[in-house]
Amino acid sequence: MIELEENTSLEELQRLPFWEKGEILVSSDPAGEGNMNLVLRVKTNRRSVILKQSKPYVRKYPQIAAPINRIEIEKTYYSLIETDKVLKGFSPKVLAYLPESHLLILEDLGLGSDFTFLYGGKNTLDPQILKGLADYLNALHGLQIESFPDNSVMKKLNHEHIFNFPFAVENGFDLDSIQQGLQEISMDYKREKELKEALTKLGDRYLSNGNTLLQGDFYPGSWLNVAGGLKIIDPEFGFLGDKEFDLGVLFAHFSLAHQHENLRKEFLKEYKHPFSAELLDQYQGVEILRRLIGIAQLPVSLSLSQKKSLLEKARNLVLRN
Repeated sequence: MIELEENTSLEELQRLPFWEKGEILVSSDPAGEGNMNLVLRVKTNRRSVILKQSKPYVRKYPQIAAPINRIEIEKTYYSLIETDKVLKGFSPKVLAYLPESHLLILEDLGLGSDFTFLYGGKNTLDPQILKGLADYLNALHGLQIESFPDNSVMKKLNHEHIFNFPFAVENGFDLDSIQQGLQEISMDYKREKELKEALTKLGDRYLSNGNTLLQGDFYPGSWLNVAGGLKIIDPEFGFLGDKEFDLGVLFAHFSLAHQHENLRKEFLKEYKHPFSAELLDQYQGVEILRRLIGIAQLPVSLSLSQKKSLLEKARNLVLRN
């Protein structure tokens, strides 16, 4: 077991059983925020690669335990989509996997940025990026999957923070520390019996098995804009389930990022698979709710009244009012 940290020395990294003969490490730096995992960009005298190691906790929230084998899910996901001519152009190649160290070594896609800048509300998603997102989900949801590793522990972790924690009256998370007045507003949704019953039913469905491979966290933080175009990363939440979940998460973040309602319509013109509009709305609604009153906060530029309006829209989506 090789345990890495952001300050791991080049000498220690050089000992990894991966480098070619004569390959000398030049630098090592954090690559992105690494919300779930440790992620390093390592440059050598020949190339640049990404090292990604999972820990038994969420890196951004060390108090939250997480399955350490999630990196195996990511490796399997990338290896599987590498066989598809469309999908392989959107994601990095797997260069090596060291299972005993829960370490994945990936192709470096190059310097770029994710799309979290959209939450500032001053940018509209480029039509070509929208088409790229549609192309990706069209190909992903069209894959004929015979099997995929059981990712039930990660699903249960996600389930807790989507369907349960945000709606617990006493969860220890003071929303006023995020925005004054948000805690009081949240109580309407934490105490509504009809909403919580609908969320329980939807959450049970989320935990059940499906037959469509999902990216599992299809939001702007998982999209990269690099010289090679749009890339999709971080599939450690991937699982076999409802295609409407990926779609619902996507559309929820359109709303959270001030994108025009027409963007959803434009996307669905490109999307080729049949889906349940009711289920899509429900998944969209719960994703908005959990992002506004749960622990997985985003850098949204929304006033308290805007959040209140969006929370009510989300509630209505879940209840189909």
